[in-house]
Amino acid sequence: MNGTVAAIWRHPIKSHGAEALETATLSRGGTLPGDRLWAVLHDAAKPNPEGWSPCANFARVAKAPALAAIRARLHPDGQTVTLTHPDRPDLDIAPDREADAFLAWVKPLVPADRAQPVAVLRNDARGFTDTPEPTISLCNLASHRAVSQKLGRELSPLRWRGNIWLDGPALWEEFEWVGRRIALGTAELEVTEPIARCTATMVNPETGRRDADTLASLETGWGHRNFGVYAVVTRDGEVPLGAELRVLP
Repeated sequence: MNGTVAAIWRHPIKSHGAEALETATLSRGGTLPGDRLWAVLHDAAKPNPEGWSPCANFARVAKAPALAAIRARLHPDGQTVTLTHPDRPDLDIAPDREADAFLAWVKPLVPADRAQPVAVLRNDARGFTDTPEPTISLCNLASHRAVSQKLGRELSPLRWRGNIWLDGPALWEEFEWVGRRIALGTAELEVTEPIARCTATMVNPETGRRDADTLASLETGWGHRNFGVYAVVTRDGEVPLGAELRVLP
């Protein structure tokens, strides 16, 4: 055994809140169920009408830090989300079906000098991942602790917006898995690449304000801006909290 699953997070609306899960049922070629079902298009976007579009087309924490303080809970119907934020009233909404109400709720969190949210898109087939292929993001608690220690303060893991958090692997061991398969519970995944990070990780997810230079910490401490890895699901399976992590031969 190489470690265990310590936390599972999904983000029903891309860059607009996170939700903790106790288990996840993974399907071959799919994302974490309910993760990034929706994305918020902004008025400077140039999306690809025929397929995947890069994250620069969507409202995101890197440009609107206050979005980081949103919490989101996807209802069992798969259509409705409960949104909370310290500066906004609680909201129960079907984001794409009630787009005007959703946009009115979120616009005060977006700086006036940034591209403004104008539409809500939904993709049931694969979600709005940051990668051209459907992926799940894996993060290592040892690596997170090392960044926190270098900055001299305890950071929330939510800064990294990872899906599955692993406890047990050594510092940066996750990068050694690129090109290899791992087992999580009864599921199997192939690790594809490190995750290059942006200024979104500098934002405190409790306050929605930038307060820690995570990027400089990564660069000066380890010579890169990567944190976590992307993986594609190659075998269906159940991944509960506490599930075993095994790096496969």
